Amino acid sequence: MELSCAFAPGSGTPDHIVLAEQLGYRRAWVYDSPALYADVWATLALAATHTSSIDLATGVLIPSLRHPVVTAAAVATLCGLAPGRFTMGVGSGFTGRHTLGKRPNRWAFVEEYVRCVQDLMAGEEPMWDGARVAMMHSAGLVPDRPLEVPTVIGVSGPRGEAVARRVADGVIAARATSGWDWSAQLTFGTVLDDGESIDSPRVRRAAGHGAAVAVHALYERGGPQAADRIPGMAAWLEAIEAVPAERRHLETHRGHLVELNAFDGSVVTPELIGSLTWTGTVDDLAPRLAEAETAGATEIAFQPAGDIERELRAFARLAPLLA
Repeated sequence: MELSCAFAPGSGTPDHIVLAEQLGYRRAWVYDSPALYADVWATLALAATHTSSIDLATGVLIPSLRHPVVTAAAVATLCGLAPGRFTMGVGSGFTGRHTLGKRPNRWAFVEEYVRCVQDLMAGEEPMWDGARVAMMHSAGLVPDRPLEVPTVIGVSGPRGEAVARRVADGVIAARATSGWDWSAQLTFGTVLDDGESIDSPRVRRAAGHGAAVAVHALYERGGPQAADRIPGMAAWLEAIEAVPAERRHLETHRGHLVELNAFDGSVVTPELIGSLTWTGTVDDLAPRLAEAETAGATEIAFQPAGDIERELRAFARLAPLLA
């Protein structure tokens, strides 16, 4: 099993990817949620020019945000900046869609989109939106086609997995996914210092986002009926439902995977952090690694928050346990 990292990109993310490379992380995944984070492609391009060995990946692209030709051109640009080091991750859109007040894309659309981008990178001229499209770049502008780029699909259930079987080389998910040669598991949490309590303010800053995302997901998928799924969620629901409907999606996801928002504090407790995130000492987390591998994960993608440098260094201490 390999150790990778993931980022909600900001201005410091390229430097954090440089540090991740120095620490031995295998791959850096970068989120695609324009309403919340810095641009995924600009972030990856900067990281590519300052690294030489770490793999770079979109984690994951949201098809409805860009025409396939736009994505294909961006992929080709990254391939030129980091030859052999780029992976195209694509998903249906959780945060990237909900922050726009939209539901995730249909999986049929995701599959069609991925196939179109792949055809473009192969040098073909597929149809899209009723028109023939192509990469018509003159020599020297981007690498020549065909371009072979690994594809990974962000999945959360059987429909996504079925699409991945047809068009992808692997999957990335919040839970270990079995039956794949490449199965990345996205994780959140923090490695505790000696004697540190899970209810410390540092732990809350570093791992609270990982518990809050579960609350956000339950609400988006289950609505008010999810009130009894997590202790304290009824109060969270009452507060968020008081927000006018036209902007409720904005407040639900504000700070998503970066920090706790004004509503999350009522439900994200030390107990919830302990149960929903990878938070503990190195010895505490060793069994979690073994469980993930048994469940099918081939890669752990850790997303740090709070003091990013501290979190990357601390989580890298788990690397020897993967040997």
